[in-house]
Amino acid sequence: MVFMGDRATLLETGRFVQRRVHRPDSKVNAAFGVDAAVKSETTDTPETPETLDTPEIIGTTETAETAGCAATAESTEFTENTGSARIGGSAEADGTSGTTGGAESPESAESEARHRRAADAGDTASMSVLGALLLRRGDLDGAEPYLRGATADGDRAAANNLGVLLHQRGYPDEAAGWWRVAAVAGSAAAAHALGRHYRERGDEPGAEYWLRQSAEQGHALGAYALADLLEHRSDVGAERWLRAAAEQGHREAAYRLARMLDRSAADDPHDAFGRPGSGPGGRGADRPDVIDRVMARRDDGPVAGPETGRVGEAEQWYRQAAARGHRRAALHLGAILEQRGEPKEAGRWYLISAKAGEARAACALGFLLRDAGDEESAAVWWLRAAQDGDGNAANALGALHAARGEQQTAERWYRAAMDAGDVNGAYNLGLLCAAQDRTPQAEQWYRRAAYAGHREAANALAVLLLQAGDATGAEPWFSKAAEAGSVDAAFNLGILYAGRDEDRAALVWYERAAAAGHTEAALQVGMALLHRGEEQEAERHLRCAAGGGSAEAAFRLAGVLDSRRPPPGPPALGEPMPEKTECEEWYERAAEQGHRRAQVRVGMLAAARGDVDSAARWYREAAEAGSRNGAFNLGLLLAREGSEREAALWWSRAANDGHGRAALRLALLAARRGELTEGQRWCARAVELGPAEVAERAARLREALHQELTA
Repeated sequence: MVFMGDRATLLETGRFVQRRVHRPDSKVNAAFGVDAAVKSETTDTPETPETLDTPEIIGTTETAETAGCAATAESTEFTENTGSARIGGSAEADGTSGTTGGAESPESAESEARHRRAADAGDTASMSVLGALLLRRGDLDGAEPYLRGATADGDRAAANNLGVLLHQRGYPDEAAGWWRVAAVAGSAAAAHALGRHYRERGDEPGAEYWLRQSAEQGHALGAYALADLLEHRSDVGAERWLRAAAEQGHREAAYRLARMLDRSAADDPHDAFGRPGSGPGGRGADRPDVIDRVMARRDDGPVAGPETGRVGEAEQWYRQAAARGHRRAALHLGAILEQRGEPKEAGRWYLISAKAGEARAACALGFLLRDAGDEESAAVWWLRAAQDGDGNAANALGALHAARGEQQTAERWYRAAMDAGDVNGAYNLGLLCAAQDRTPQAEQWYRRAAYAGHREAANALAVLLLQAGDATGAEPWFSKAAEAGSVDAAFNLGILYAGRDEDRAALVWYERAAAAGHTEAALQVGMALLHRGEEQEAERHLRCAAGGGSAEAAFRLAGVLDSRRPPPGPPALGEPMPEKTECEEWYERAAEQGHRRAQVRVGMLAAARGDVDSAARWYREAAEAGSRNGAFNLGLLLAREGSEREAALWWSRAANDGHGRAALRLALLAARRGELTEGQRWCARAVELGPAEVAERAARLREALHQELTA
């Protein structure tokens, strides 16, 4: 029996074009419809998720402060505003009193000079604005006296910014004191900074209290930080605050909300994306599914599937975050779109993400381009991703070079994949060595990958050991691989047990492999059930195997169906030719795949229907493929049509292959022609070949010919 070890390369690849590295940006931009001008706005800025160590500088109006937070939800950039909010709770506290007005920008030199004059004259609002401006510029020494002066006059924005300044100077406890002053006065930004301070100190209750104060005032960064804290504790309330921050434009919150919705959808069988390995993936087959080929399933790996329920909502948030320049969101969005059958749109987002520095997106873009037939550009993107440490891309490059016969270069890339932590690199090195008949090295790499948990490597190692005659050593590796979900390993275990005549154990593993869609395993199960007389259950498995492309299963299924129908009678004169039955359709499917017995059977059914041309075609195909029954039946058909000479040629082929009836026909033909010695020779052959009925008739004919010769 054949053991199902996979000796193919991990990834199907084509020709690797050009050694030089070049940038196919303009070509790919055109292919996926990416506007370079728009792209530069969203991808040139490095992605900086929300941190917990940089407080924000705010202006002097609480209204402007909140808007500023929303506008810089991702990067905690500093925002300067022009109003004042005093620590006293007066009616003007949240308004715009104290502003100097004017249409000029506060950043302009003239505006700064005006604020400086007013601040030196004792104007609280100008001291606060000028202190914030200098702090943002990095002039801590210049900002401090103005911020302290404004804080002394009760300006809460100045109190917050004084806390920022002290935090930057390395006085976190003193900074927290001023943040508390501002937070108690109603500053959402200060409450946010204070909450982060407490979290850094390990005081989660205190952190939650102040972050909640900030979040409930509509502060996007406060809502995000609170959600981060709650999610760390696995609190279901995290989703609410991620949503609140995302709705205010916080891109990292939008991304994390999408991830949360993704994961919850995956846990719901009625609303889950397809997952690699659940059903070809890697990849695995030629490549991983959409997910696997982007990455080897990490926690942050993208998932893709139908747009239903929470999954559809997740896509919306991915789209929002990606539109704001979040490269990982663009990666996930691309995976969703590709899985949904929108490769051009998927490629656009992969390209945006890849140009922003996301190696996994560059790898995915490479696969997309390869599928579109542009292997040159695919190789360039894989190279970019591999140089950034993406093991999957390194594997793809290795496979490209292996397909070109550049074994050393392929090995180098497989080693690079392995160094990047991708266990497929070791497995592919094993495949490479096995293809070169470097068996010891192949075993070494298979072992390395198998010990790292690579199930297909464990199966390949077991196949290697079995081929070397070490069935005892192979069995545990087959078992490990099968228990880890390798369908081929389960089938191979079935073969192993069947070879020991342990039919019950073999059937268990065949059934497991068949349940996972293994065609040959389903055939074995169907045949075992037929042998036990369980025809209905056998038919189910045979249909699965036949539907999976097994010619033998199609032939046996047709035989089961054929046995249930009454034999057809000869068509009456003038009646239309009867339609094909289901069993004949299955026979034909097997015959079209080159199954010789099926070809003979299809020919017999066609002859029974009176379709002589079809019968002759199928008999001839079977005969030319080496079927002695096909050759015999073709001879009968030709003889009836008057072509005895050609019929004799086919009967001779069949008789020489051991067909007794063909030998008897040749003997009769020789007798009619008066070739008595030739007839005796074929009679002797027919007696030798049988069956009994043929042997008896041939013996009588031989005796008659002998008497004729001796008369």
